[in-house]
Amino acid sequence: MASIEFIVDPDLLDFDNPIADIQAIRALNPQRHEMEQLTAILHEDTDRNVCAAYLQTSMDSFWVRGHMPGMPLMPGMLMIESAAQVASFFTQRHDLLGAEMVGFGGVDAVKFRGVVLPGDRLIVMVKLVKARRNRMIVAQFQGVVDGQIVCEGELKGIPIPIEYVRTQLTKLG
Repeated sequence: MASIEFIVDPDLLDFDNPIADIQAIRALNPQRHEMEQLTAILHEDTDRNVCAAYLQTSMDSFWVRGHMPGMPLMPGMLMIESAAQVASFFTQRHDLLGAEMVGFGGVDAVKFRGVVLPGDRLIVMVKLVKARRNRMIVAQFQGVVDGQIVCEGELKGIPIPIEYVRTQLTKLG
């Protein structure tokens, strides 16, 4: 049996000494309330362009009640969102895109290999494989629970045109 090749060795992660807590994440990522899908950033390596974080799930997680009653499973899209938030944090912290905000540009080759249940600690690892300033980032990601990959794939991030969005929202409201 081949050994698992993790983006970051889970044994290197120190949950008692995160490098960024939720307040530091909020300083760089705009998501709030139910859409915050990270608890803390645990590791980054700027030489390899990798970052690892985690989300501590619980019976109070917003998705538990409806996905699915009697068998709460973390939705796959939220696993992907967690990875996007790690990639965004790393990108913004190191100003790799040159944008005020990073948004989804796409996902490719996503595979779900396991489940995330309430109470699980989802470790999310990303490796930026491309960063084109003012254009796009591309990152490989893995989600890990109890030493097993539960999801993996590739995501793209693009600059969000903040002023255009604000102008359009003003027109709506």
